[in-house]
Amino acid sequence: MKAWRLDRLGGELRFEDVPMPKVRPGSILVRVEASTLMSYMKPYVEGRLPPYHAPDRGFTPGGNCVGTIEAVGKDVWQLAPGRRVLLSSLFRSSENVPDPAQILIGVTSLGRDSEKVQADWPDGVLAEYALLPASSVVLADGFEDMDATQLAAVSRFVIPYGGLVRGRLAAGETLIVNGATGAYGSATVLVALAMGAGRVVVAGRNADKLDILALLTGKAVVPVVLSGETQQDAAALREAAGGGAEIAFDMVGGAADPSSTLASLNSLRRGGRLVLMGSMTVDLPVSYMQLMINSLEIIGNFMHPADAYPQCARPDAQRCVGSNRDLLGDLKVRLGLREQI
Repeated sequence: MKAWRLDRLGGELRFEDVPMPKVRPGSILVRVEASTLMSYMKPYVEGRLPPYHAPDRGFTPGGNCVGTIEAVGKDVWQLAPGRRVLLSSLFRSSENVPDPAQILIGVTSLGRDSEKVQADWPDGVLAEYALLPASSVVLADGFEDMDATQLAAVSRFVIPYGGLVRGRLAAGETLIVNGATGAYGSATVLVALAMGAGRVVVAGRNADKLDILALLTGKAVVPVVLSGETQQDAAALREAAGGGAEIAFDMVGGAADPSSTLASLNSLRRGGRLVLMGSMTVDLPVSYMQLMINSLEIIGNFMHPADAYPQCARPDAQRCVGSNRDLLGDLKVRLGLREQI
């Protein structure tokens, strides 16, 4: 079969012929229909993202796909050849231990224990066929007639969905999205609206992109252009939120300045929650007294719980997935985002 192979992060990426994977206990072989490229694929391949740890040998990158089961291994009972599935890159060990190891398949390990998991499952999905742990896929029942590239968009939504659920977003609440014009930031806006947010304040530095985002998503979305001055930006966010927000969602990638995240924190109402899902490269200086007196929460969230993918891929969500995929595609073109499906 054909597969993309990377000899190491920062090494050579090649499209080449490789042996077809053989199923083993607990695994499934998937014929890949479509993969969603990471928005940071280029710096990842070039080895410019220090937190990421790839296998210590050549591997196939890529972590999300839509495909059809070709074969199953022993100890796989309900998944069967011919069934359509979605893969999330997040895979957690099924061992009954307090902290099961987890990896992002085809992307990175996450600590010493997870390196052992990655050694067993080194390869991702940028190939004609992918061998995957059975527990890493979700049946795509009800989506048989949906185009694979359209269905692949679920992976763009499932990550912010996990964070919004962890942050307990409730219908009617006001949400601030910091980093709203990025790939996952714009997806966060769409997911929040689908979950019933009453108002979504979209924050960023590019006025034109924020205006496009607001134009395409409706009157419930209010743009705020950030200046980089924390108190000034916090005041602007509070005003746009009608006096303060119940929840703020930080999805800024690779930020070296905490000012926008602090502005989002300072715009919360008493009892508000700040969810961190970005990748800021510096520490976040917070006030102990501010958090205590105002009963604020800062919630770090990595990816999503195991049931997030099924929730986003339920048959009754098909209309939402389809329309949001079209809207997300329009947003990506107009906002100048470079990631591809």
